[in-house]
Amino acid sequence: MDFKKFLSDLQNVNPKNPGGWPWAVKGVAFLGIFLAVVAVGYLLVWQDQWDEYSGKVAQEEKYKATFLEDKRKAINLDLIKKQLLDTKQSFSALLKQLPSKAEMDVLLSDINQAGLGRGLQFESFHPNPEVVTGVLTEQPIAIKVTGSYDDIGKFASDVSQLSRIVILNDISISPTSDGNLVMDATARTYRYRDEDDAAQKGGPKK
Repeated sequence: MDFKKFLSDLQNVNPKNPGGWPWAVKGVAFLGIFLAVVAVGYLLVWQDQWDEYSGKVAQEEKYKATFLEDKRKAINLDLIKKQLLDTKQSFSALLKQLPSKAEMDVLLSDINQAGLGRGLQFESFHPNPEVVTGVLTEQPIAIKVTGSYDDIGKFASDVSQLSRIVILNDISISPTSDGNLVMDATARTYRYRDEDDAAQKGGPKK
């Protein structure tokens, strides 16, 4: 295409007689009109449709992500059910290790017998007032025993192996003049609060 000739033809065109325009000028004019129509169509019609399409695509991606997450949960549902069952069984087993209010006196006797069975001499064995901690009631017991190193160690082991949960803490050990040891400690056991406890404390019944 001769660009100089095209410029010359463009300068000499008669706007009132487009039919007499050279073919090169007609082609450029047609292309310009086509592009103008496309631009106006985009601004007036297609832009809204494109925005709607973009929104649909984003919504589809969101639905796809939700579906994949639900699918993952469904695949793991059996595992989650098994874990929940195991947790319930473990919780039930722990509850069975907590003495009831009626069993507390028996447990105190078991702790005392564990010490006497190891030949320890009880200087004091004093249950302190119960402490309410949420749904549990803590029973602290102040203990002071005298005996050999081995006997005190075996006593602590026997207490940890009782059928009910008993924890020895705040332990202090000091020697005596006859070669034995004195152990001061607090034995703590817990029980689940029952309806009578809740009624006495003014709390809701289970």
